[in-house]
Amino acid sequence: MPRIARVVLPGHPHHIVQRGHNRQMVFAHADDFARYLDDLRELKNVFDVKVFAFCLMTNHVHLLLAPSSTEGLAKLMKTLAARMTRYRNKLEGRSGTLWESRYKSSVVQSDRYLLACCRYIELNPVRAGMVERVEDYRWSSFGLRFTTSAQDDWLDVHYCYESLGLTQLGRQHAYRAFFEAPAADGELKLIRDALQRGQLTGGRQFAEDVERVLGRRIEYRGRGRPAHDLST
Repeated sequence: MPRIARVVLPGHPHHIVQRGHNRQMVFAHADDFARYLDDLRELKNVFDVKVFAFCLMTNHVHLLLAPSSTEGLAKLMKTLAARMTRYRNKLEGRSGTLWESRYKSSVVQSDRYLLACCRYIELNPVRAGMVERVEDYRWSSFGLRFTTSAQDDWLDVHYCYESLGLTQLGRQHAYRAFFEAPAADGELKLIRDALQRGQLTGGRQFAEDVERVLGRRIEYRGRGRPAHDLST
């Protein structure tokens, strides 16, 4: 069966998941996590890709990326994977692949789903039972939103996050409150299914808009209601 053509829209956020080959461990030690993040921080500038959220789990990564060009996303992911593979192979005296051959990707409708995707990504360690609180996990973007260190201030800021408050402190309080509030019914399934199927994380109108831009039909399945109003 031929692969479904990946949808890449420059300037739009894309929810990405890349898993270890046969779900093998990719990050075994703190140095492994740190190296991947160092590479991500460097390569996002090389390929002009914005990073809005991330979470590194032991055998896979979640990223929320917005490339400036169609080629930028693929080049970033290919280079990230190749660097990590060379690093682990050299460290362990082995050869062969480290990652699955193809990462999963879903274009995200910003105004309705971007913050929900950030929450989905950053809460991965909590759902997996690795930590009790999202702030206790070191290898996600959650902590960078509250950093006072200029060295760690490299996460890109989307307008959806900026709209949470007039000041940085106000935005931080609103974002934390968003994490403490219950997700809308079906939100987890909505995001997970869109990613697994390579579909859009968005509504019908968004799908139609993307179809007009690409000039081809985009498969769409109706989804549940997202939680995008932080006032409730």
